[in-house]
Amino acid sequence: MLDTHARKHVQPLVDKTADWLLARGLTADGVTKIAFAIGLSSGVFIYLDQPFWAIFVLWLSGFLDVVDGTMARKTKPSSWGTLLDISFDRLVEISVILGLAFRFPESMWVLLLLSASIIVAMTIFLTVGALSEKQGMKSFYYQAGLAERTEGFILFTLMIAFPAYLTALTLIFIGAQLFTIFQRMAEAKRILK
Repeated sequence: MLDTHARKHVQPLVDKTADWLLARGLTADGVTKIAFAIGLSSGVFIYLDQPFWAIFVLWLSGFLDVVDGTMARKTKPSSWGTLLDISFDRLVEISVILGLAFRFPESMWVLLLLSASIIVAMTIFLTVGALSEKQGMKSFYYQAGLAERTEGFILFTLMIAFPAYLTALTLIFIGAQLFTIFQRMAEAKRILK
């Protein structure tokens, strides 16, 4: 929801950052890889009980993940770059979930359920994107929903910062994912029939 509706407010900063990185010879795929490496470290910082750094690198990687798409649109977007971007996003999320699961094994069961809900939500998202003839700002049709990447980062941040409430926060995250799944299925039924 925030990815879709709040983008216009951060886009000027994203554009300036993209232009700055392009002027220094970086490519969109290069920034995707940098964002991936930074994001992966979040799970390690969680496991090492360094919540500040876990949250910092998570959001830095998320910002660069937005910048790389803008860089691609300013140059030449590629299907390979889209594949890297989407795959690396999921791997960063997996890193956070694994870091939390190994640091707080008593919540592992609910984190497993969160992983399953993310898999289902992303399967619908990607399938509708592949089957839809609509094109959006991105390289495929982008289904909006209650739980997009920014909402996920907000919930991950709360989960990292307040581990005493990890199970409850994860259940809220699962609820948001389930709502998004039903949202996307309803939209898919309308546009794919």
